[in-house]
Amino acid sequence: MANSNKGSNTRMITDGGISIAAAIALSFFKIPIGISFGGFGGSIDLVMVPLVFYALKWGTRSGVLAGLIFGTIKYFLGGSAIDLVSIVFDYSVAYAAVGFAGLMSKAGEKARPFGAFIGCLGRFIIHFISGFTVYAIWMPEEFLNMHMSSPFIYSALYNGTYMLPNTILCVLVIALLNKPLSGLYKAK
Repeated sequence: MANSNKGSNTRMITDGGISIAAAIALSFFKIPIGISFGGFGGSIDLVMVPLVFYALKWGTRSGVLAGLIFGTIKYFLGGSAIDLVSIVFDYSVAYAAVGFAGLMSKAGEKARPFGAFIGCLGRFIIHFISGFTVYAIWMPEEFLNMHMSSPFIYSALYNGTYMLPNTILCVLVIALLNKPLSGLYKAK
């Protein structure tokens, strides 16, 4: 029994490394949208897909840890931030929140796209909080041809411009690969 558990832990760690490496590789293939919004970040990419897949396979705790590691590495591979708090929020914690997709790890095949949605929503919430706290001082007077007077609205709009397409893309990919990769979801 002990050997089975040891093998399972080794596989979990290996899968985590592969998922993090895949997310890093995918982070170089993106559609940046931040330049049109005043030069800040935000892009459309597939980085959440391997993180969500890993969380759905190994559960929330492992998914959160993989997201935390990926987010931290992502910052050091060319991320931008205004201070330590924005590094922690916009990279480490935001991607850790993707691991909450693992809440659906035991719910069955049909729940996997919903798990992807939960992970993406978690990331959006962290970016939203960062937007109205850390980045509130950077709020422009006008955004998307609208007068901005509330950092809450600005943060929701700004983060929604890239998180909504990322969420749709991630949920769609997880849904499309659900059946073909169903055998890979087994943790043993």
